[in-house]
Amino acid sequence: MSEIKFERIDANRLLLPQSGGMRVPGIIYANDKLAELLQGDESARQVANVAHLPGIVSYSLAMPDVHWGYGFPIGGVAAFDLEEGIISPGGVGYDINCGCRLIATKLNFGDIKSKIADLTTALYQHIPSGVGSTGAVKLSGKDQKKVLEEGALWAVKNGFGSDEDLETTEDGGAMLGADPEKVSARALERGKQQLGTLGSGNHFLEIEVVQEIFDENAAVAFGLQKGQIVIMIHTGSRGLGYQICDDYLALMVKHMQETGIVVPDRQLACAYLSSQRGKDYLAAMACGANYAWANRQLLMHRTREVLEKRLRLSPRELGMRLVYDVCHNIAKIETFSVQGKAQKLCVHRKGATRAFPAGHEAVPARYRSVGQPVLIPGDMGTGSYVLVGEPKAMTETFGSACHGAGRVMSRSQATRQSRGRSITHEMADKGVVVMASSKGTLSEEMPEAYKNLHDVVQVMHEAGIARKVARLKALACIKG
Repeated sequence: MSEIKFERIDANRLLLPQSGGMRVPGIIYANDKLAELLQGDESARQVANVAHLPGIVSYSLAMPDVHWGYGFPIGGVAAFDLEEGIISPGGVGYDINCGCRLIATKLNFGDIKSKIADLTTALYQHIPSGVGSTGAVKLSGKDQKKVLEEGALWAVKNGFGSDEDLETTEDGGAMLGADPEKVSARALERGKQQLGTLGSGNHFLEIEVVQEIFDENAAVAFGLQKGQIVIMIHTGSRGLGYQICDDYLALMVKHMQETGIVVPDRQLACAYLSSQRGKDYLAAMACGANYAWANRQLLMHRTREVLEKRLRLSPRELGMRLVYDVCHNIAKIETFSVQGKAQKLCVHRKGATRAFPAGHEAVPARYRSVGQPVLIPGDMGTGSYVLVGEPKAMTETFGSACHGAGRVMSRSQATRQSRGRSITHEMADKGVVVMASSKGTLSEEMPEAYKNLHDVVQVMHEAGIARKVARLKALACIKG
């Protein structure tokens, strides 16, 4: 990374000037504090590498939570021309449509203050989590095909939620163009028993309380108020999505050999969007995305059941309602203005959240007057932020914002540094109940392994990409 030279554009943006084989410059969203963290990280080199890819438009971008990833940096955003551009599994990520779902309730902090430990235990016992965990829903071949085609709609049609949930899920919880025939038998097998499971790593379910409101108008539109209890679910497409990515990376290495595409890093394996291989990956990726939406829908339904039973509340008394569900790892065909002309592009968001502003047709009708909710979870125990998309996102970041705090330590580094500590007790001292199936997960996910969430969010807010609406404090966290 030593040869990467930054030029500061303004207080919240760094420029990586176009050089060598870069087709466009790079821009990293970072203030001085976050820029210092880039010095020991390969993510800036990856931003430059992405800029070499055929058909890339305007800039190779990185959000303030950027860190090293497979091929593309996590926190990377790049848009490609549909005729000359490419699609890259490394620009989507292994966990296709890893994302977040924020659920509001009618409860306030006083209602559950003395019951948090009990609720955490109940959720941990009834929400399958951890590596290889299996859910209560076992899919037949026919059902699995429907899940891959219909996403969250399949879950709702089978009694796991309501039509109202679909209205506040990105893309209605289903990506068009999904074709199960483009998904391998191995991927299908891995997905058969994992629907309705949380998984491991940085995936979680948190009980949170709305601690601070920054934008009263947007908060009212989203149905959020100070002291309110909310649930944040963070997970994705599990083994099915991982296998789709793995399968197509291998196929795209062959495609590059056949078509003469040259990339600076083998992990950037890609295919032209106009090619059959590129179209096949988009169809398979859509299946992974739909599986993830169905997965989060089932987890929300299960959470509702647990809370109603443990608190002895009726559905109306609990009042669980989906605020919004967003993707973090996805590639989508969207329209943006490029040099004053409307153009359809394939936007890769890897560890980045869509952040569309007020008035955009893709924003749910109930939020269109204020803009799309942008959900930004933090490290374990910190809590989360709710932001709202701003118009500037459409002209600067292809309608994208950050997706979380972003790692500053690898998992192995975090494990070494946490040796001899009890992360569970440290979290309890901060007022957060934590349960996980593995001590190793808690070590890997300790708070110091991540950037300061408040710094990351402030960059997006000050840059005018997404403004702060509310801050949520974690009360309990379940991890795999």
